[in-house]
Amino acid sequence: MTRIAIIVGSVRPGRYSRAVADWVFAQAAGREDATFEIVDLIDHPLPHLDEPIAASSGRYDNPHTKAWSQVIAGFDGFVFVTPEYNHSTTGVLKNAIDYLYAEWNNKAAGFVSYGVVGGVRAVEHLRLIAAEVQLATTRSQVALSFYTDFEKFTTLTPGAHQVDAMAATFDQVVAWSEALAPLRK
Repeated sequence: MTRIAIIVGSVRPGRYSRAVADWVFAQAAGREDATFEIVDLIDHPLPHLDEPIAASSGRYDNPHTKAWSQVIAGFDGFVFVTPEYNHSTTGVLKNAIDYLYAEWNNKAAGFVSYGVVGGVRAVEHLRLIAAEVQLATTRSQVALSFYTDFEKFTTLTPGAHQVDAMAATFDQVVAWSEALAPLRK
């Protein structure tokens, strides 16, 4: 069965990422084409990249890197949940991606972003980062606006169109994850 990680891309106090990731996970309920699991970066604390050799070498010295490698290697695809900070993604998410290389290769990635303008600029940056670690990104994505998808800018209340966008994103992530499987063997 195809395994998809929903990666919670913020560890900031008062973050919305976990509520968004929980919504994403709830949207995956009932799907029979893959299994879904939340991977919260708060549960995988990584210092600023501290490996002495580039991740592309596949050699990791630190226990936290080896543990992170095992987590990510076990998935076939990803849905990244990210806020937009200063026209980009979070530093903690970028750092978590930078720690590894082969574990990301030939897998699919979709995006759920949020912010004042839906987090779309964060996803633009993540697409470039994903390409460098050989993640195939989906066209479909979910962009949640604080103006329309959060009641009083605090409580997540996505519209029906976001449910449809999430389903399309899942469809593409699962299809691409399965299509790329022969390259991961």
